[in-house]
Amino acid sequence: MDMSGRLHGNGELPVDDLENSIGEADLDYGTRLSEIFFPVLAEWRSVLARLSIPPEDAFQAAALAKSNNADFASTLLAFGVREHELVLALAADLGLSAAHRIDPTRLVISDDHAGMLLRNPAWHVPVKLLETDGGVSFLITQQRIRLDLVRARLRASPGLAARLKIVGSSHLRAAIIEKTKPALSRAAVSDLFDRFPQMSARFVANAWQGTILGMALAILPVGLLLAPTAVMAILHGLATFFFFACISLRFAAIASLNPAGKQAAVETPPEEAPLFSVLVALYREAEMVPNLLAALDRLVWPRHRLEIKLVCEADDAPTLAAIRAHDLPRHVEVVEVPPDLPRTKPKALAYALQLTGGAFLTLYDAEDEPHPLQLVEAWRRFSRSGPELAVVQAPLEISNRKDGAIARMFAFEYAGLFRGLLPWLSKHRLMLPLGGTSNHFRRAALDHVGGWDPYNVTEDADLGMRLARFGYRAETITLPTFETAPNRIHVWLPQRTRWFKGWAQTWLVHMRDPLGLATDLGPASFIVAQILFAGMLASAMLHPLLLATLLLLALEFLSAKPLTTFGSALLLFDVANVACGYLSFLLLGWQTLKPGERIGFWKVVLLTPPYWVLLSFAGWRAVWQLWRRPHLWEKTPHEARRRWPPSAMRHGPLLTPPCRDLNRPAGPVRR
Repeated sequence: MDMSGRLHGNGELPVDDLENSIGEADLDYGTRLSEIFFPVLAEWRSVLARLSIPPEDAFQAAALAKSNNADFASTLLAFGVREHELVLALAADLGLSAAHRIDPTRLVISDDHAGMLLRNPAWHVPVKLLETDGGVSFLITQQRIRLDLVRARLRASPGLAARLKIVGSSHLRAAIIEKTKPALSRAAVSDLFDRFPQMSARFVANAWQGTILGMALAILPVGLLLAPTAVMAILHGLATFFFFACISLRFAAIASLNPAGKQAAVETPPEEAPLFSVLVALYREAEMVPNLLAALDRLVWPRHRLEIKLVCEADDAPTLAAIRAHDLPRHVEVVEVPPDLPRTKPKALAYALQLTGGAFLTLYDAEDEPHPLQLVEAWRRFSRSGPELAVVQAPLEISNRKDGAIARMFAFEYAGLFRGLLPWLSKHRLMLPLGGTSNHFRRAALDHVGGWDPYNVTEDADLGMRLARFGYRAETITLPTFETAPNRIHVWLPQRTRWFKGWAQTWLVHMRDPLGLATDLGPASFIVAQILFAGMLASAMLHPLLLATLLLLALEFLSAKPLTTFGSALLLFDVANVACGYLSFLLLGWQTLKPGERIGFWKVVLLTPPYWVLLSFAGWRAVWQLWRRPHLWEKTPHEARRRWPPSAMRHGPLLTPPCRDLNRPAGPVRR
């Protein structure tokens, strides 16, 4: 076995030039001396010899394991030792059998025991295996194995060797997942409903909500036939009310908004870094895989304290094939989600959550290119706050704003939302509707509130509401995630329909008990929730009514027939309402734009009225779907693009040398 790579410079060992000038006795003396500083080398001496690992390479691995407080066996794997070779060497050294293949159906393990091992794979707890002859073996892995302790136990109980088998940790993990897949699926689908049924969107509306909605749908057409003027006046009043509420929220944010400033200065990761879990949901995203893996590889966080889960549907063969075409590092795992209903992103995330063990958890989408230091900024924010801070939201930046009218308006919306409205809500400690990606969670808080709702098609907004109801806070950070916006209407429309439908789901679910919601959130956040979920959808749907009324009154005003006093007042009020609606939207976005982004702003001004009409169409389509197919998840296809330059594909341009060392072991690597 050849681990012949050498380290040079920057405090590394100049062993190549010395090997020919020292004798075997000197080498043995150096080895013994190294074992004084790194006792693990003495414990592993015979195994390292079986693996033919040179003393200097073993010394480097031991030094890295000690500096990272990491498992020595895992460090050897990170240096390029193959897992099956390590298992064979350990088995031969200990006099045990090696299990190469495991039949999941023969594992004797409870769901609780399996869940513990899947969340914390470093825990060294033996697993029972029912043998074909009716006997029982105990499976142990190489992770955190105490060789001296195992040898002592085997010497004290020689018969124990016949009942112990050593297996690669990845093989045992795969077998446990296969064994417990039905239980994992059940929990992903039903855990939130079982714990907090009143906060689950499995049933969109409860009895009294369904009664009111049914009555409204029955009365509306009858009213339009019998008393059209009165019904239109009521609808016009509702449109005006919701429009004014949204305008007020935007102007409140504008009044205290600071111009777009510099991004926060971020230090390097802490020496004692916590385990960070990163979930990336992929569905029919084969073309996104190369850029995604490159973007994830640029994240600055110690690799031995990072686990990345690529979450795919088990029947999405093209995406799985695209991922497996790459040589994934050990901290990246593919999670195959059984194709059970509902087929939604939050169901997939709820499934994968059970396989993660990080104290902090980050969510990205397949098209995302996060800033390399984003995890570090999130961790620093958490470390300065108490446990009441449950999540921080990174801003989303659109990288293809020049790809057409839809992309331009999408980017403008995102600027106003992620640079303006969400930071304002965070500053005033109000309920924060999360974005669908680049959320960084405190794991304990996420578990406490039940995780993602598999039945809600905007799981981000719902989770933001639920966290606030449980007394947690959400804040924003500054380092962005780049992603592409839809640039064609047929791509944009299903996505925006899903968003509107999810907002309606979220509002209906949490308004099952309006008094309880107001008590949980407090008056200010309760009002914000009404505006963000009910108000935004209602104002979008009723916007054409205001425009139609405005047009009719304007035509009547221009005709020879004079307007009544009421008509004149209504015309002025509608002009002011629509104008303020557009103005608040444009001013909020304008204040958040960087100087270079303001070029061509006149196009945004001209596109705003037709864009809002499109929003109205998406809103009505969402309501129709909410009735017919409430849990349908309309997939948004993305185009493969790259924000960062090729020179930064492995290490982001902002990395400092200490971060580079934390990103990847600097030792020899087996090819």
